[in-house]
Amino acid sequence: MADTIATGQAQPTRPEQIRSERDRSRLARFATRIASPVAIIVLWQVASSTGLLSARTLAAPTEIIAAGEKLVASGELVTGLTVSFLRVLIGFLIALVVGVSLALASGLSKTGEAIIDPPIQMLKAMPFLGLLPLFILWFGIGETPKIGLVAFGAVFPIYLTLHGGIRGIDRKLIEAGQTLGLGTASIIRHIVIPGALPSLLVGIRYGLSVAWLSLVVGEQINASSGIGYIITYARDFLQTDIIVVCLLVYAMMGLLTDGLVRLIEAYALRWRPEAIA
Repeated sequence: MADTIATGQAQPTRPEQIRSERDRSRLARFATRIASPVAIIVLWQVASSTGLLSARTLAAPTEIIAAGEKLVASGELVTGLTVSFLRVLIGFLIALVVGVSLALASGLSKTGEAIIDPPIQMLKAMPFLGLLPLFILWFGIGETPKIGLVAFGAVFPIYLTLHGGIRGIDRKLIEAGQTLGLGTASIIRHIVIPGALPSLLVGIRYGLSVAWLSLVVGEQINASSGIGYIITYARDFLQTDIIVVCLLVYAMMGLLTDGLVRLIEAYALRWRPEAIA
């Protein structure tokens, strides 16, 4: 007490000390995680500045930043990003509707599983990016093959994870719902969907990453707009700085869409302790 009065300062309480230690620990972990990426960027810049890494092989980080600023200032990057985002959005929504419908039909019925699951497993094993020539022959060179490739690639993660989630629901819950007089639609709404929602959200996250991967390939063939078109144009003129900028944009959009789903997951599954933690 005397020491506290003499110094004129209150001693930190135990919770404050724990919070401070936790903040320092988080800061240390963050610094550790970014240390290697920062070191790579520094070495990359040094190699480019000293001539060890040719700009024709890979542009320097400073040149990539300058190219990104130029694309943003001209509006070309924003326009291309808007077009690419719409393609992913439309294709993924199609995949979501088809994947959920097929998973419900297959997961809730043995007959449905016998009919739907074998073709899905066969198609899943095929290299879907290799189907692009067929898509072009079937649908031409417009928007349809690009959106179709996105939808085709994203439907499998959604179907597989939701199907597994439905099959993992306790059968006694469904029997209890039937005992209470719930119809098929009510059982799906109040028991199946909530029980399989964690699996569905995992499938959505995985499906979004596959959707962006599919778009990277689809936009580089007979495209006249979008991020992939910018990459193709830059490739023809050996502009590695622009290519890297566009690849980083793809990566950032993948992270942003994944982060959006994670926010939805945290809200929808807030009743789960692990989601809150």
